[in-house]
Amino acid sequence: MPGPSNPGPWPKDVGIVAMEVYFPSQYVDQAELEIFDKVSTGKYTIGLGQAKMGFCSDREDINSLCLTVVQKLIEKNDLSYNDIGRLEVGTETIIDKSKSTKTVLMQLFESSGNYSVEGIDTTNACFGGTSALFNAVNWIESSSWDGRYALVVAGDIAVYATGNARCTGGAGAVAMLIGSEAPLVFDRGKEDNLINSSDAFVFHSPYCKLVQKSFARIFLNDFLQEPSPDFSGRYAGLESLRNLKLEESYFDRDAEKALMAASNSLFTLKTKPSLLLANQVGNMYTPSVYGGLASYLLSASPSELVGHRIVLFSYGSGLASAMFSIKITKDLGPKLNKLLENLSNISKNLQNRVKVSPEEFDKTMKLREETHNRAPYTPVGSTEGLFPGTWFLTEVDSMHRRKYDRVPLVQIPNGNLQQTGSDVK
Repeated sequence: MPGPSNPGPWPKDVGIVAMEVYFPSQYVDQAELEIFDKVSTGKYTIGLGQAKMGFCSDREDINSLCLTVVQKLIEKNDLSYNDIGRLEVGTETIIDKSKSTKTVLMQLFESSGNYSVEGIDTTNACFGGTSALFNAVNWIESSSWDGRYALVVAGDIAVYATGNARCTGGAGAVAMLIGSEAPLVFDRGKEDNLINSSDAFVFHSPYCKLVQKSFARIFLNDFLQEPSPDFSGRYAGLESLRNLKLEESYFDRDAEKALMAASNSLFTLKTKPSLLLANQVGNMYTPSVYGGLASYLLSASPSELVGHRIVLFSYGSGLASAMFSIKITKDLGPKLNKLLENLSNISKNLQNRVKVSPEEFDKTMKLREETHNRAPYTPVGSTEGLFPGTWFLTEVDSMHRRKYDRVPLVQIPNGNLQQTGSDVK
């Protein structure tokens, strides 16, 4: 893939040029976890809308997740590390308060000789990935841009203590290549009736049922702003809510139930297709909303997606949030086809994961807790089930320095595996 051209003082169609998604190769079934946790049947699967939860052994950490997703994006798109001028990382999974994940990722750039790469790690709960993305976009649209791509990485490992909250965990990373003349373009402008003006809504997803409630809030906002609501159609049954004030609606369970029922068909059409990864992997924290974007892009054929406007809502603890939109190019050209083709392995990887019993999952979580920040430490988890091209932790020395290696990526004709990675510290 060639580097971006600089068309002038205002780059044209700045957006996402390429994407890569990574999630762990093992999962626990949420229905089985309900039994293990001794909760009512359907509490996790129906009440929260979760089917499976991906998790990491002691072989993976935030650095390895981000190494994996970055190198795969570079390889799949035939890029040179010299094509990258800014590297932004968004994460709330901190393992070293002085050495950033970006510093670790820069070791992938070493052989290229590219040491001039701007950007840092950004931490602000689940909003860090979006803040990193905005930093990258603003750089490209500024006088500081040097004509190269920006690379944004959002990654996290979400783990909760034993109990009912543990089912809302997850893990994963998303890398996005940002540049001009992109197939997914960041939109400008504001529309009045949000649902009518947009083809899809993608939300940060702590759990899927919360996403449905979030869509119902947008439905309510449009309803209250509608000068003449159609009570025989879209807003049937909501007459009693016509004068509802927003500040009175936040804890009104009856209103919430009515709004979810009234908006269900629109939710199924415009948001449910984005919940594949949220349902199958769980809450990935900073990459969650971008996993939703990837899921939506996988839900239809390229010809059906062209021209679509996608609204994204990202938020994190500390009252940081943003709603923005992306437009898919109307041109079914090579850039859009390449982006969608590179995401097509997601479904296959979901199917190829290994199911782990709740008992084994619980042991793994206890091991991670007991060995967190232990030094020196040698991981004991197996690397055999990791996806090809996955980076993994090999050692933590007495000074807390971490070393990594990579699972072989390709198989050569004689049946032996060819190692395409090298040690990273």
